[in-house]
Amino acid sequence: MSAPATPLAREIARMIALDGPITVERYMGLCLSHPQFGYYMTRDPLGLEGDFITAPEISQMFGELIGLWAAQVWLDRGGPAPVQIIELGPGRGTLMRDALRAAAVAPGFLDAAQVHMVETSPVLIDRQRDTLSRAPVPCTWHMALDTVPEGAAIVIANEFFDALPLRQFVRAEGAWRERLVGLADDGSLCFGLAREAMPEITVAGREGAVVEWPMAGIAQMRALAGRLARDGGAALAIDYGHIRSGLSDTLQAIRNHGFTDVLAEPGEADVTAHVDFAQLAAAAQSAGAQTEPVVTQGAFLRALGIDARTRALAAAAPEREAEIAAARARLVDATPEAMGGLFKVLGLRHPASPALPGFS
Repeated sequence: MSAPATPLAREIARMIALDGPITVERYMGLCLSHPQFGYYMTRDPLGLEGDFITAPEISQMFGELIGLWAAQVWLDRGGPAPVQIIELGPGRGTLMRDALRAAAVAPGFLDAAQVHMVETSPVLIDRQRDTLSRAPVPCTWHMALDTVPEGAAIVIANEFFDALPLRQFVRAEGAWRERLVGLADDGSLCFGLAREAMPEITVAGREGAVVEWPMAGIAQMRALAGRLARDGGAALAIDYGHIRSGLSDTLQAIRNHGFTDVLAEPGEADVTAHVDFAQLAAAAQSAGAQTEPVVTQGAFLRALGIDARTRALAAAAPEREAEIAAARARLVDATPEAMGGLFKVLGLRHPASPALPGFS
């Protein structure tokens, strides 16, 4: 019998041996957030030395344009003071640092802003505190959105929803059955199916088809949208995913900038899934928010002026022109190596407020 490969794998194997197979949702949550062995609890996974790179780490232009977007949203709403600037899953703090620097061009914005970082990783909180140590606005950290003070808010969630656990169901023997994680004969982790059918899932699908149910993401979006509908404000959700719902198995694990087996190294790889933006938009609408049509990241950044910003940066630093152009291409192009097509942007707002910039 082979032993599970990581400390978390051994912990999960013990759980399964005692209590039986666990859902994909629970497995994903343990992989990312186990208090002792969880992926985000033990490391800074970003950058070339980590497992993946996010848009704010590719170029300052990303955070700057988000900052200008936030300032314009604030101005369009009459400049409420105070305004809660909230980032969900803020990585290293790079996006917020660049956003606040750019948003300073709007008179009064920084005076009105109260910055809140929603983060559960102690390692990343330390990194964020260091990045934002000289920020022009004091920053406060929270474990969850519901502890952020009430009031008008502008919320940014970049690569946040993809890391929220989801359930998976497989069409087998004429019914939808939940995918579970159990133990193989050799003691390794393996996928299996629950015996019980799930009649509440009514979508059509062939034998072997997979449907994903992002319950945690839907609950988070409803809470966020409900807040905006009550207190006013706007939000952006930026992530890789699909605009229309469909049948697909998008669960994946990433380590050292490449894909790896989802079950092979729990706690040592980033386990995520593509975001279903149709489900997120429906959840936001059900909670009372108005949503803008989902657009690609490339279209959104072009609408915010990334081409002009690219030219300005290149003019200020001609020796970096090729580097700046490559970063712009990685953010907006729709090639397999770039983010512009795979990543989408969902905007939501109070239903009585003006349409959001970047979506027309």
